[in-house]
Amino acid sequence: MKSSDSLRIGELAARFGLAPHVLRHWEAMGLLVPADRVNGRRRYTRDHAVRVLTILRGKSAGMSLEQIREMLDASGREGRQELLRRHHEELERRLREIAASKALIEHAMRCTAEDFTRCPNYRRVLDLEGVAGFHGAHGGECVVKTAPVPGGDGTGEESRREA
Repeated sequence: MKSSDSLRIGELAARFGLAPHVLRHWEAMGLLVPADRVNGRRRYTRDHAVRVLTILRGKSAGMSLEQIREMLDASGREGRQELLRRHHEELERRLREIAASKALIEHAMRCTAEDFTRCPNYRRVLDLEGVAGFHGAHGGECVVKTAPVPGGDGTGEESRREA
């Protein structure tokens, strides 16, 4: 889109895979500055497209429309930075949870035990003791062996990190 170009509401919505009513809703919420009208029709500019993409990326990051509006309307850099810092911390927490869930799924996919939830290595990856305060041996033999330590001494010693 050239800076002199403008798009009708349907054209802008289509560029982002949205329905036109979504853009109208965002305008009503104050997320989008109302577009200028030409012959009674909304005409959107490159600035509107940047704002739409910002809203979509914010939503993908888990921000609510209210949080996105706060970010876009924050008065001054410091206020915006504090709001974004809080959201960044939340994203970091969610990424740690996603990584832990991914490790569980990867282990369960490779585990050949009839019931992967009884696998001692699965239980170590799960970290049941750390979460629920359970103590004691897990018992049993692991079905999926741990991976060698990267950069290890070549002895084939298994790492403590689970598959």
